[in-house]
Amino acid sequence: MTAPARLMAEGHDVRLEHTVTGLRRDEAGWCISTREGGEVAGRYAAVVIAVPAPQAAPLLQQAVGDMATLAAAVRMQGSWAVMLRFASPIDLPFDAAFINQGPLRWAARDSSKPGRSGMETWLLHATAEWSEAHIEEAPESVAEVLISAFATLGAPSPAAWSAHRWRYADSAPALALNHVWNSTVGLGLCGDWLNGGKVEGAWLSGRDLGLQVAAALGSA
Repeated sequence: MTAPARLMAEGHDVRLEHTVTGLRRDEAGWCISTREGGEVAGRYAAVVIAVPAPQAAPLLQQAVGDMATLAAAVRMQGSWAVMLRFASPIDLPFDAAFINQGPLRWAARDSSKPGRSGMETWLLHATAEWSEAHIEEAPESVAEVLISAFATLGAPSPAAWSAHRWRYADSAPALALNHVWNSTVGLGLCGDWLNGGKVEGAWLSGRDLGLQVAAALGSA
């Protein structure tokens, strides 16, 4: 899922592994502070916050109170996912399925996607309810439960697995604002939690906010 972002970042000044801890605006523009490097040099005409609502709220509290209130009111849910690797194709009568019982919500033969090659791979997603109840558990415990649930559908034991926890995977319910832009101070919000809660909503939210910011800065 990071491949599109890496491609779009080529040729731009992208600073990784910086945790933004503060936003402050003065007459020269926005000042950004990070945990790792303190205050970032320079001032910025606009800031876009594209993180989950619980992470956006503290930053917004320092900058624009009404945006902070909006973000603080959103409840987000976690999700556990497990990727399985098999030495050879497994015999199941489906490439993807909603399970609708037990801890599993979704199982998909990831290696069946166009252009894929190599080992047989499957992606398992736990339900939001189960994920929330086990959000702090060790990956090994989570994988054991989900692999066991997948086995009841006829799947053999995988050759290898990896587990990933999305702490803020979904919102219940998601908003239908698309994005938020305060043209007075040059501050914007985008993300899936503002636009339906799914990946296409996140993309549309970011695209539409980007167009609005570009238009605002282009006319400045």
